[in-house]
Amino acid sequence: MNFYVLTLFPDMILQGMNTSIIGRAIASGLLSVDSVNIRDFAFNKHQKVDDYPYGGGAGMLMQAEPVYLAWESIKEKIGYKPRVIYLTPQGKVFNQKMAKEFAAEKDLVFLCGHYEGIDERVLEEVVTDYVSIGDYVLTGGELPAMVMMDSISRMVPGVLTNKESGETESFSGNLLEYPQYSRPEDWHGKKVPPVLMSGHHANIEAWRREQSVLRTAKWRPDLLKQADLTNKEWNQVRQWKKQWREENSKE
Repeated sequence: MNFYVLTLFPDMILQGMNTSIIGRAIASGLLSVDSVNIRDFAFNKHQKVDDYPYGGGAGMLMQAEPVYLAWESIKEKIGYKPRVIYLTPQGKVFNQKMAKEFAAEKDLVFLCGHYEGIDERVLEEVVTDYVSIGDYVLTGGELPAMVMMDSISRMVPGVLTNKESGETESFSGNLLEYPQYSRPEDWHGKKVPPVLMSGHHANIEAWRREQSVLRTAKWRPDLLKQADLTNKEWNQVRQWKKQWREENSKE
């Protein structure tokens, strides 16, 4: 899979992505990250890409032409119009389902804004997806782009090894991941649940499933609507909720 990032800070992208699992996938050729400096497409000697917005207001706005020319350089390189994600608080909030969808693309372009944003006309011209990573504002789109690339990369076949498999991670099946334990068996008086040391795989899987449902019901009940639960599990969720209400009423 090929990532292209239109940015004013290309080094920030390259330094952030060339490490750990993602860096290894890049080195092995499973992924590529091309950080395209929008300033290289400025039409002035100072590589200035921003100007005052029409109508007044605080801050500066990134101009349309440098962004368009940077996008066009990618289009010419790959031979078609790629999917372009503009990172903005106004976009749809990113989630695991979107990560899987984007991972099916051969080429993916991220457009990182700065200052007060980007001229609306070029957004209308090139952007296919408006995406946010949460209801808060950052200084630019580079960090959200890296967050998304990391998440999307994990969905690309071969990027994760068996030990790093994402099949049972949080949001798989719209459930949060079960708690995990490692050595020692007893730490600060807290012991590993006996079932995990029993060697009984069916019991271990049943315990992990129950813990995933429990955590989701407690911490992210909004996910349960899309989770595939059995009637028995739904009854257990109702019992937990009743128990939690009673506990809260006593406090």
